[in-house]
Amino acid sequence: RIFQAVVSCIGGDGTIYIIPKSFETALKKLMAEIQNTFKGLGLLIPYSWKKGEACVVRGSDTVWYRAKIVEVSGSTLQVQYIDHGYVESIPPCHLYPTTFYTGIPPFCIPCQLYKTLPIGNFWQQDAVDYIQELLKNEEVEIHVEELPDNPWGKLSISLYFGGMSLSSFMAYQKYCVAEDCQDIQKLGVFEGDLLPSYLLQPLPVPGETFPVTVTHLVSPKEVYICLDSSGNLTKHSATERAASHDSESLNKALKWCNKIVKTLPHLTNFKKELPCLAEYVDGLWYRAKLLSITQLVPVQILVQFVDYGTYLVASTSRLRHIPCHLLKYPVQAVRVLLAGFKPASDDKNVERIPYSPEWSLKALWTMVDCVEGKRLSASILTVSPEVTISLYGDDKNLVHLKLIEMGLAELDE
Repeated sequence: RIFQAVVSCIGGDGTIYIIPKSFETALKKLMAEIQNTFKGLGLLIPYSWKKGEACVVRGSDTVWYRAKIVEVSGSTLQVQYIDHGYVESIPPCHLYPTTFYTGIPPFCIPCQLYKTLPIGNFWQQDAVDYIQELLKNEEVEIHVEELPDNPWGKLSISLYFGGMSLSSFMAYQKYCVAEDCQDIQKLGVFEGDLLPSYLLQPLPVPGETFPVTVTHLVSPKEVYICLDSSGNLTKHSATERAASHDSESLNKALKWCNKIVKTLPHLTNFKKELPCLAEYVDGLWYRAKLLSITQLVPVQILVQFVDYGTYLVASTSRLRHIPCHLLKYPVQAVRVLLAGFKPASDDKNVERIPYSPEWSLKALWTMVDCVEGKRLSASILTVSPEVTISLYGDDKNLVHLKLIEMGLAELDE
């Protein structure tokens, strides 16, 4: 069985406590009932607590939770929050004994990684801390591998975050040995002559109008577009729905990659077109490919962010190996040429685009104003030798008409 769950906590022994997404509504309802039933402080008169006894506990957030007594020691009690898994030492004044809600099973499930042996036969504290930092309060995918022998035992699971197996990732980090570690190469470092590559984005059929956003402009005529799943022009085609699903899954996978990026090795191979992860100016890591070495001392490399079309000259410290599973998502940005116009032969603006001098900088900035942050639509005219499109603004007019009005471009029949 496979389901989505949120990791609520990691026990000191490495037990992974999860709350299935399907339980969330019922848990919220129960929590609301508990808050209505219990008000104010805990039990202020002396009480003889017993191990295993049911209670409610007032957490540091002043919210009441279901709990049970794990250990009685002097002036504090060790309790476990049964719907979240974590254990805490609490003064008795924050507890209240109760038989309410004891008929409702705990909402969190204790789990262990299937066929995964920690180094030294138990999870070391640094490994537990690492899993806690990585997974706490995050949504993950759970594959049930084996049921426990008794109802209170641990469920044996495979846990996946952003397409990666936790067992494989922890084995890669040398925290454990995973018996069924088939996908450890997904974290793999690319060696040898095999050059991996990105998949291309499938495009809608020529003539069909579809929503797009412009992610990068090279010149007024050459731009990068992404299929825009938020547009509501007509009901989406299968191509657009697939692109939307890919985009969502890719964003989730990249979020996880940003959490573990320091564990990925730096690039040592600088072959042209090599896929990699590159750090952008916002401090986040994105999918990219190498284009050329622009400087040898220190080494500076021109990369292109494949999901946006943008370029960056980066030092080697900002380039890392890309996990294989990130290659299964098609590149989100597509390079296209805009049809219907050409540079104005009488454009007197002296400031030109250095790499495309037939266009003035004013024409480029005017086109930026026409497309930036706008809901646009496109229709493909040709796909060979280059993808050529008609691009329409949110007013349904061709975007280049503004350039023609201003004398920065002219019609090209």
